[in-house]
Amino acid sequence: MVTPLTRPVFDLVVLDCPDALELGRFYADLLGWEFEEGANRDWVTLIRPGGGVGPDNPNGGPTLAFQRIDDWVAPTWPGGPHPQQVHFDFAVTNIDAAEPQVIELGARRHDHQPSESGSFRVYVDPVGHPFCLVQ
Repeated sequence: MVTPLTRPVFDLVVLDCPDALELGRFYADLLGWEFEEGANRDWVTLIRPGGGVGPDNPNGGPTLAFQRIDDWVAPTWPGGPHPQQVHFDFAVTNIDAAEPQVIELGARRHDHQPSESGSFRVYVDPVGHPFCLVQ
């Protein structure tokens, strides 16, 4: 008898960075999430409100983790030798109202803004990962 495969459940996105605690703190503060116990400079996992996905919480959602890399090189975007590879979109009701918070937390507004309609704006986190605020 063939046992059916168990479908995988999307659990975690891991970002490489020079210091997991520093970048983890940025995203925890941005999203209002907490650190999982055992966080350190090498690895941080965030706990989302309501919990992450797993066998005990199949309706939870994926979370973020951060992994320290000794030879970290920040992504370049929109081109260059180290492409972004991945980015996040965060939904907001008003980009102009949300921007001061992300700047205060350590992000910066990217020079390149490809949205002609103003429906999204590109930023980079404290170590250079691009992300967007989307209205």
